Amino acid sequence: MTVKEVLRAHITDHRAHNTDQGNASAEKQGEDRHAPSAAPAATVAAGRASQELGIRRAEFELAVHLGLIAVVGAPGGGRPRVHEEEIARLREQPDFPDALVERVRTVGTAQGAALLDIAPARFTRLARAGCVSPVTFYLNRYRAVVWLYLADELAAFAAREPELLAGRTPPGMRAMLESGADWRARNWRSQRIDRLLDRTTDPWVRTAVQASALDPVQLAEVVDDPYERAYLVRVRPEPVFGRPGSMAAREAMAELMLADDPDEILWRRVNLTLELDAAREDRPAPRPGDDGGARRTAPTRTGARPGPVRQVPAVESTTPPAGTGAPPPAAVGRTTRKGLLARLRWHGRGTG
Repeated sequence: MTVKEVLRAHITDHRAHNTDQGNASAEKQGEDRHAPSAAPAATVAAGRASQELGIRRAEFELAVHLGLIAVVGAPGGGRPRVHEEEIARLREQPDFPDALVERVRTVGTAQGAALLDIAPARFTRLARAGCVSPVTFYLNRYRAVVWLYLADELAAFAAREPELLAGRTPPGMRAMLESGADWRARNWRSQRIDRLLDRTTDPWVRTAVQASALDPVQLAEVVDDPYERAYLVRVRPEPVFGRPGSMAAREAMAELMLADDPDEILWRRVNLTLELDAAREDRPAPRPGDDGGARRTAPTRTGARPGPVRQVPAVESTTPPAGTGAPPPAAVGRTTRKGLLARLRWHGRGTG
């Protein structure tokens, strides 16, 4: 089976799953519309929700990012809000709020190393090799990026790969580290993109998510229509909460979001090309003079629905495949009759 066939099979399975979820959601909405006295559910602002849940605002925002707390768009725009029913659901869970706080607890390198009972230098090597993935970051007083990791995911890694916590580093990993590899930013990007894709089924929004990992030159090579590029900028989802406030933090976020290694850039171009094909099949991007019908956009899901929450394992979802430098497959669209590699116009920039 060719790489293209493998990708298409993966896409078909993923889209079938999304379609099933979308149909179930549509049926539920239809039932709600036919309810005899359906009143709008009461919502509260994020600050009020975090207070009622008894967690700090940073913990609340990370829980939203991870899909542990569902939020809804405010009427007429504005900051997302939380249904009171969602707050009640969370408060009814066992060990509330300690269990929720533990699921969003983050640690830095020193704390992570202590949690795994290893030296900080070994923890850094494991993170650089892609064994553990950061979930967020902050800038220290020297404006250097400090990565943070979910404590839950580190504990799961220790239980799953105890042999990597002691003894000699495996030869393959040692060679990888000696070559200067560092998967921390790449894994952070991969998880961020996957979580944004999980929130929407709209093909143009999904394309915009994939486009966010490429710089303007790379993007123009894949999406050669300027109207489509402008539309991708308009529909690109922003973080629900937790947008960096300072100029330095925004600049760091903008830099970290871009793929910076040739094989990662190629992989993101493949994903973007396939998602773009699916978006074009669904509807054309609006152009000057188009009516509002061309601008229809499927609603995005901005959080988890009540029920079991799917955790995203750090290693299983983002650890580099053995013998390759490519990131894990993200959800992608369908191909067209044109040759995929020809459409990518990839010349191995930066490969020497």
